[in-house]
Amino acid sequence: MTDIVPNLLRLSSEISDVTEFWDPVLDLILAALPVEAAAIVRATPPNWTVEAVRHVSRKGLPLELAADAIELGQVTTESGWLAVGLRLADRARSVAEPGYVLLIRGKCSEAQLAVAASRVSDALVIVERQSDVERRVERLAAMLAVTNEWHQTNEMETLLNRMAEAATRLLDADRASIFLWDKPNKTIVGRPALGIEGGELRLPDNAGIVGQVIQTGEPRRVSSEYDAGEIDRAVDLKTGYRTETILCVPLTSPRGERLGAFEVLNKKRGAFTFEDQRGLMELAAYAAVALENTQHFAELLERNEKLVEQVAQDTLLVGESAAIQAVRSIARRIADTDLAVLVLGENGTGKEVVARAIHFGGRRRKYPFIAVNCAAITETLLESELFGHEKGAFTDAHESRAGKFELAAGGTLFLDEIGDMSLAGQAKLLRVLEEKVVVRVGGSRPIHTNVRVIAATNQKLAELVRAKRFREDLYFRLNVVSIELPPLRQRGDDVMQLAEHFLRQFCKQAGRRMPKFSAAARKRLENHTWPGNVRELRNLMERLAYLSGGEHIEAEELAFILTPAATGASLFTAGRELNEATQEFQRKYIEQAVQQARGNVSQAAISLGVHRSNLYRKMRQLGMETAEE
Repeated sequence: MTDIVPNLLRLSSEISDVTEFWDPVLDLILAALPVEAAAIVRATPPNWTVEAVRHVSRKGLPLELAADAIELGQVTTESGWLAVGLRLADRARSVAEPGYVLLIRGKCSEAQLAVAASRVSDALVIVERQSDVERRVERLAAMLAVTNEWHQTNEMETLLNRMAEAATRLLDADRASIFLWDKPNKTIVGRPALGIEGGELRLPDNAGIVGQVIQTGEPRRVSSEYDAGEIDRAVDLKTGYRTETILCVPLTSPRGERLGAFEVLNKKRGAFTFEDQRGLMELAAYAAVALENTQHFAELLERNEKLVEQVAQDTLLVGESAAIQAVRSIARRIADTDLAVLVLGENGTGKEVVARAIHFGGRRRKYPFIAVNCAAITETLLESELFGHEKGAFTDAHESRAGKFELAAGGTLFLDEIGDMSLAGQAKLLRVLEEKVVVRVGGSRPIHTNVRVIAATNQKLAELVRAKRFREDLYFRLNVVSIELPPLRQRGDDVMQLAEHFLRQFCKQAGRRMPKFSAAARKRLENHTWPGNVRELRNLMERLAYLSGGEHIEAEELAFILTPAATGASLFTAGRELNEATQEFQRKYIEQAVQQARGNVSQAAISLGVHRSNLYRKMRQLGMETAEE
């Protein structure tokens, strides 16, 4: 008996198909136990399937005894036969799903059979899980191929038919329908609906299994053998079709909006399983995305343009300072052009937000926006990342892959940290920008590219050009329109507008009411120098949304992250005369006070504890520019 365990473990590691598992299992049982005959039968109500048999005819198997073993959950005996159910993988199952029973005839005791069945069950669980993984991989591969076809059509009827065909093929079902929820009219519309005039079936949104799924958001599996009363035979009368088994799952958008339901009917062999349910749920997730991308679906359930508008709203440049208004004006004027744009600014000032605002403000808004961080790509991978590669082009090129220029076709390619690109990479980029053609690494076929390029950097590109670290011709090619973003410390009242904007967003995500800033907290936010700019402010608001308590945010809750640049240590480097260091400190300190006062010298003088005329005089002594009345 002990020999069966290692042999079962070996089998379970070598086999991933349950149907191939049973013959060697019976051989092991015959060798380990005093058994004359043995069989494995599978119950798929109301039928039985003999999976494997040894030393007995299939007609001679006591299937009623097998049914008793499943029902009682223990070893059962009759006329020299013993039967015991095998434990399946630990997952949700209905009574309509397969159950395996081990039948033996011989001098084996009930205790011996129970132990053997337990060991076989352990091995069966391993094989089933391996089989599930393999089926899932195969199904996902098929889904990717199917969804790729879906995205090639914007015609509603064609899309729905393709979805139904894919579901019936992948789940081995007879029919499938997609039901869209017309929520205002409390109606569900099923298409394709075979046998119905016009191919469209309209029902109340609480009718039948589909209505239950749409109302509750929970999937359902139904079999006429066990749930006959739940099948709506009125629909069968309309179609002349006999429904035996149903699998129905909710159709939900990526935003969590319930769009309808995806239903498949009459599995060709047996009843729908938990694995089928999981497969249809995954297919429905892809289907929901594909449906949202079609023009006709956008007309039925809010135009697709509204979704784009929402994304555009999320990329608005928040703030009313003069500098931001100027940036917003330029972005609006160039959005509908194909001009190359260079966005300049310190880290965290929102350069990608500006690029997105330009993209979503123009005619390219319905096409991809692809962002690439040039500093994060090594020189050896840059060409492959941007232009793609063919299979076998280099050691790890196991398959062909499109580059970012191809992926952004028709849309915008945002090249962040362009100043960190190598000179060799710059030369290749310039060629593509001028010729509007890419050639994949290892390939020879020229691919036309219709992409708008927006570049960004926190470096002074003009200085890099003079230092021969950036190509002058590429600089002029990218710098057709230049937009410079001001640091947050120079944006005045925008600080509080941005703070409240971010806090509102994160509080909504956290499911809590937005707290108010106390006067002291406001003052501290306004006086902070924001070395991390808008990114630092955004991160602080996210932290407050999830960690602050109460209805007000106090000054002591504003835990700023200090950076080395904020310490001011650079003002006191060794080797400088005391007078020179003192004057430099005074200049920096006065500049900071004027910035915090938003350019109001009178207010800065008050914060420094001097009269305004004395402050002007001191500024002139220090060689600082003044703007006296």
